[in-house]
Amino acid sequence: MPISRSPQPKGLSVTLSLVLALLAISVFINYVDRGNLSIAAPMLKDELGISAAQLGLLLSAFFWTYACLQPFSGWLVDRFNVNWVFAGGFFLWSLATAATGIVHAFTVLFVLRLLLGMGESVAYPSYSKIIALNFPEEHRGLANSVVSAGLVLGPGFGMLLGGLLMARFGWRPFFIVLGLVSLLWLLPWLKWMPKKQSVIASDTTGVPSLFEFLSLRSAWGSCIGLFAGNYVSYFLITWLPFYLVRERHFSMNSMAKIGGIAYLLGACFATLAGWLSDRWIMSGATPTRVRKTITGGGIALAGVFLGFAVFSGPAGCIAALILGVIFFGVSSSNMWAITQTLAGPQAAGRWTGFQNFIGNLAGVAAPALTGFVLQRTGHFYWAFAILATVAFTGTLSWAFLVGPIEQVSWHRKPQADAVYS
Repeated sequence: MPISRSPQPKGLSVTLSLVLALLAISVFINYVDRGNLSIAAPMLKDELGISAAQLGLLLSAFFWTYACLQPFSGWLVDRFNVNWVFAGGFFLWSLATAATGIVHAFTVLFVLRLLLGMGESVAYPSYSKIIALNFPEEHRGLANSVVSAGLVLGPGFGMLLGGLLMARFGWRPFFIVLGLVSLLWLLPWLKWMPKKQSVIASDTTGVPSLFEFLSLRSAWGSCIGLFAGNYVSYFLITWLPFYLVRERHFSMNSMAKIGGIAYLLGACFATLAGWLSDRWIMSGATPTRVRKTITGGGIALAGVFLGFAVFSGPAGCIAALILGVIFFGVSSSNMWAITQTLAGPQAAGRWTGFQNFIGNLAGVAAPALTGFVLQRTGHFYWAFAILATVAFTGTLSWAFLVGPIEQVSWHRKPQADAVYS
């Protein structure tokens, strides 16, 4: 009897390729917008005459609404047309960015950062929903890695070019132009947004209750894994420039070049890792082996190299930091593919929303804990040691708490989830 072979998976259509490119551009803008206030902080503090405590409130305000609204945003994209929910959030956060450049009062700036967090809170639930609805399993590695490339490029652009542009033209023009130009993204999105907007309304078999979701071991495993990855990411975004300039005594230009190169390479390797993961699955490997190896292994190697950087000389430090960012990009390439497969199209938004809520608490923890340790010890050794420990915890979570990478069978007894092999 001849062996039956499954048909070779087709490549992405032109429309889906355009959708993927637009999603990558949007997440790039997303990360430039959320990090630009950190770059402008010295100029903003001097111009407005605000205290360090007030500056700290401004820098943290984004995460107040961004993290807390994740579960609601996840429900929103599962309940309504995800394409329009995402467009509305993008419009709100772009306007908040532009308006930041024209206001002069601390209170108004604070409100605008809250609005920025509100607008961006729909982004990742929307990305997961759109990818889960429109991209099959064998293409989700590439799709998520392209989105992750935008995630990695955003901080690199902000650190390298954002700082140079603000130094030349001032921080206010940068915010105004960035916010207004970003609105142009909506034009191609409204033209090419994907046709699959939501699952059939009458199909409730994939919509879990909150209790059912919270009873899943895999749900908590993905939340802890994301928290670990975000801890690494927010540590780098908030403290890497300070570490390179103040502790390693690099110039501002050298710091910008090191950060820019690291994030550019991280974006390239994120995309490569996503493409390779899809090829690996197409060759016969299970999504469980592929996704867990790349996600868990990547964050572990990021922790190793970043931990090594603090004990190295100048050249070794640069190499280790670049490798750490590269492997963070590799890890991020498959992280959301795991969530999308586990949740399925019906629950992808809600799972992503709750996971992003827990994961983005790292945006509060990483900067604050690092600052506390730095103040108590006077150096970064223990801060990098904590980062490495959190990274390894993430690896263990992806490997052992998260079960097989296959869609969860909703509306069953919670105990069944404990029988993961």
